Amino acid sequence: MILAALITTFAGVGLVIDRPKGTILEWLALPLLVFGGGFLTWSLWPSSRTGGEPSNPLAARFLRRLTLDGRLLTFFPAIGVGVILADIAYNLALSATPALQTEDTIVLLGAASLLGYRFVPDRFARERDFVLLFFIWLNIILVAPLLIARLYYADLEKSVDVYSWVALAPETSALLTLLGVSNQVHAVVGSTAPGLTFTPTHFPVQVTVVITTACSGIYSFGIFASAFVAFVLTEYQKLSRRIWLLLVLGLLAAYLANVLRMVIIVLVGYYTDTAETDLQNLLIAHSYAGWLIFLAWVSLFWGIILRFVPGASVVRENNKTGVTWHRPEARCAICDTVLSPMIPATRCECGRYYHRTCFMEGGRCPSCGRRAPLNQGGSIMTAEP
Repeated sequence: MILAALITTFAGVGLVIDRPKGTILEWLALPLLVFGGGFLTWSLWPSSRTGGEPSNPLAARFLRRLTLDGRLLTFFPAIGVGVILADIAYNLALSATPALQTEDTIVLLGAASLLGYRFVPDRFARERDFVLLFFIWLNIILVAPLLIARLYYADLEKSVDVYSWVALAPETSALLTLLGVSNQVHAVVGSTAPGLTFTPTHFPVQVTVVITTACSGIYSFGIFASAFVAFVLTEYQKLSRRIWLLLVLGLLAAYLANVLRMVIIVLVGYYTDTAETDLQNLLIAHSYAGWLIFLAWVSLFWGIILRFVPGASVVRENNKTGVTWHRPEARCAICDTVLSPMIPATRCECGRYYHRTCFMEGGRCPSCGRRAPLNQGGSIMTAEP
């Protein structure tokens, strides 16, 4: 359920940030975001209260330092309002297009997370920190480099297509060359983005694909990278070698997925039968291939994390009441293997899950010391995880 909620929520965020105008996907952004966010909240809702050791995830320590031991939390709403006013002032005074662009949307979403941070109950501290960190990293990855580039070149209208020139067009061209597709990357008159020219196999007419920022997939990469970093910070108390390796592999694979997306788009045009259908096929691949690759990759990666990566913190602390909240684990707390509906399991009153056979061997919960619950026949009651 958490995996499905994550995919739905990230798809909604992605469509809000990089809205594909003129397609049916444009109208799915808000429904996916609302449904995914509600579904995620419901699936993570605490079901029991017990005592235990308070958790201290990386996110709590990071935000504690960022806010000077919490002293800046009081100013979060004021900072959020200031960010909104600064973005509006920038658009009106310095930008040639006062309309809200993609980067403005990212900034405003970050400001909204600051405005609402203190209104979220403490029992949802982890989810609250995840949202805040997600938008902080999204601004660091997608907005900050653009502002730095504009200041460096002393050009407030500097295009964000620099990413396409540096990290996408050359790599796409090299991979196509390895596949036997002759191509050339060059500047395009009237555009700041690079063009990639090739000749289709079935008709001798050169075709040029202009790789703008909207085509590059940088927003999908930013969403994935920000979500994964926020996930690691809110779920783990320390960064092990396995987590560092997973982080590097995840970001690298997300980047390669963007390159693969552009390669597939070009290959669709390269193998098109006629000149009349070439543009149509390219547009279809541009509109849908990226999202199919992105959602498939997110599903695979998050599925692997939620199933096979142990050590995630399942404890959250209420700072006001001292109550610790537990979310049921996906593994048996005794043998540490993944719980499955095929193997009978039981749940202790403290919230821990065990295989029935594991629980029968000891007769007591290793976490709280309670005896295993018995049914009328004297055997341990079972429950599906």
